[in-house]
Amino acid sequence: MASAREARGAQGWPPIAGFRLAGVACGIKASGRPDLAAIVAERPVPTAAVFTRNLVRAAPVEVAAERVRRGRAQAILVNSGNANACTGAQGVRDAERTTGALARALGCEARHVLPASTGVIGQPLDVTAIVSGLPRLVDALDEGGAAAFADAILTTDRGPKLACARFRVGRRDATVLAIAKGAGMIHPNMATTLGFVLTDAPVGAPVLRKALRSATEQTFNRVSVDGDTSTNDTVVAMASGALGGASISADSASARRLEGALTEALSAVALMIVADGEGAEHLVRIEVARAPNDPGALRVARAIATSLLVKTALHGCDPNWGRIVAAAGRAGVRFDPSKVRVRIGDVTVFARGLPVRDDAVEREAAAVMKRAEYTVRVDLGAGTAAAHYTTCDIGHEYVRINADYRS
Repeated sequence: MASAREARGAQGWPPIAGFRLAGVACGIKASGRPDLAAIVAERPVPTAAVFTRNLVRAAPVEVAAERVRRGRAQAILVNSGNANACTGAQGVRDAERTTGALARALGCEARHVLPASTGVIGQPLDVTAIVSGLPRLVDALDEGGAAAFADAILTTDRGPKLACARFRVGRRDATVLAIAKGAGMIHPNMATTLGFVLTDAPVGAPVLRKALRSATEQTFNRVSVDGDTSTNDTVVAMASGALGGASISADSASARRLEGALTEALSAVALMIVADGEGAEHLVRIEVARAPNDPGALRVARAIATSLLVKTALHGCDPNWGRIVAAAGRAGVRFDPSKVRVRIGDVTVFARGLPVRDDAVEREAAAVMKRAEYTVRVDLGAGTAAAHYTTCDIGHEYVRINADYRS
């Protein structure tokens, strides 16, 4: 399988048999950048999705969630630059109009087209621009269109996010391709972004749904940029079955390998999202060990990863162990502070309830924090459970981007 690092460096992306993709500019973004994208299967195929748990849900989320319940879809229509959120009944009608127009252009049923949108909320969707752009979008559909699709779904991202993984089904290799966008408003409670996963594996909707939910929990739900969950968070997985052969059965070795491949690909793009982080300079993995139980380990990791005081210290390359320990202490998990150990990289900065007061240690820890990627390990000494979260620093650039976003 492709690692996150390998995925970031790849230049070409394998076509997923049974799917065509495209991205074009239709005029939603004032910049003239690509802002309309589609994924199209040859026929309705098994499809699964997870959506935001934010009570304020965008119109495309409402429409897509209703349509995907049937477990099959043929196309996904994505626009960037406008989230079509907080737009009331008109927003739902606009999502239905645009997906209906694509369905007519493709000769499929509208109920088999899922909408997704990202961008500024509270503004009516420019239906005319989207419908006018559909002929060019359909003409551009191609098996090799992953890069164009990935570019057209971006908003404040510094670059596209794609990753590939492969797994064995019988004697053949199936392929998984993940494409995502996201840089800000990234925090778990489902998916934290827009993500699209394609595979040529022969798998039904129930097995695909189980694998996607598990993979999402281990990847997108373990990252945070700023603690905000968007109104539009959506991750959709589609399986063309073009590889052929019998459908993957639940609880089989192939099903476990499918879940592993989804986790590998989604982990790669999730890490790219955090590394992007609207001005982020450091990608930091928070590892919590020897917690009293698994939920407690995750709560402590989440508390540290989402602390603004911790994240600003990461930005300043300041080995401020106090902020880390304080965040752990407010997570609602019982442990003995006198048994806690904190390491930044391989440098121990806190042990047995006390800081390591040594100028050389301080310099070594600060040097680690200047790296683009590193790990902070917190040993609670309270059990055997462990968990992790991936976070990033937050600094001046994040404030600038989000202060000016609507203007």
